[in-house]
Order: sequence, then structure tokens, then C-alpha cells
Amino acid sequence: MNFSSKLLENAVSEFGKLPGIGQKTALRLVLHLLNQDDKDVERFTESLTLLKNNIKFCRKCHHLSDADYCEICSSTKRNQKLICVVEDSRDVMAIENTQQYNGLYHVLNGLISPMDGVGPADLTINHLVQRVNEEEVDEVIFALSATMEGDTTLFYLHKKLQNPGVKISTLARGIAFGGEIEYADELTLGRSITTRVPYENTLNR
Repeated sequence: MNFSSKLLENAVSEFGKLPGIGQKTALRLVLHLLNQDDKDVERFTESLTLLKNNIKFCRKCHHLSDADYCEICSSTKRNQKLICVVEDSRDVMAIENTQQYNGLYHVLNGLISPMDGVGPADLTINHLVQRVNEEEVDEVIFALSATMEGDTTLFYLHKKLQNPGVKISTLARGIAFGGEIEYADELTLGRSITTRVPYENTLNR
């Protein structure tokens, strides 16, 4: 693609680094911004700068937050004895949209993937084990994508969480193998949560 301006080319190149954004879409977004009022563009860039500089990870569950502890962990209305383990904050948002879950979360910030060089030490697994051992937890729900990486992480977590007083369950397989949590429709995801099954049952299949 030929550009009449190096500034335009650089901007398109940066937008094109975003996931799911090709060069044509990046060009369309940049041209759209150029046609906006200066104040609108300033608000846009300022919001990104503030996000990057001030966003935090909740000290308890590692979900994205404006404060040291996210609104979910800080709520007195949530079931403090129930922890749902997810890959990242997108999955928290997806599950919250179902309105079928009222417990807490634990965000791993990834999945175990040896091919990508991601091991257990790169995730928040040790903190999860600590939470389960030190807090009054009745049940841990594995809500990870039905992929090879998700199943590998599930198996590893099950081995690590050997607390006899804690029930370990996983989503019912309303989520097809190879499917990712964030792309599941709310009805399917909600039913998978409410009809969750003991994780041990999935090992016998």
C-alpha cells in the first residue's frame, strides 16, 4: 500500500499491530480519526494514556481494576467461598454478562503452553493455591477454554489443588472442544456454569 505521508504510514502501522486489524481496516480507522474534532482525538488518546498508566490488577483475583481491589472482590454481596478460575479478564466479563454466577474469580493471565514458552510459573497459579489453602473456599470452578492449552492447565491445576475440603468442578461441555470462553454466547455459557460437573468426572471419559 502506497502512502502519501510518512506520518500516515506510521499511524496505520501502529493500528495494524492490534489483534484482528488488517492494513485496510487500520487505514480506515486512522482516516476516521483525522476527520474528527481535535477535542475528540485528544479524549481518545488521553483515555489510552490514562488506561496504560493507571490500570491495576486486583491484588486478590488479578482482574483489571481501577483500585487495589476490584469491585467484585470488594462486594459484600458476592459468595466469598466460591472461586471461578479463568484465563483472563475477558472471560470474567463474559461470565458476568450471563448473570448466572455470584462468586469470586481468579484470573490466571494466560494458559500453560509449552510450545509458546508459557509455564506454570508465568501464571498466577501459586497465588491461587495460596488462596484455596488460606481462605474459606468451598468450591473452585475451572472455567477455561476447551482447547489443548486449557485442558493442560486444568489437569495441572487439579494436581496442585489437593485440598480435601474443597470441591473442584468444571464447566459442563456446552462449550465445544476448541471453543474459547469469550466467544461463547451468554445462554450457552450461563448453562455451562449452572450445570457444572465435578472435574474428576471428566477424567473418566
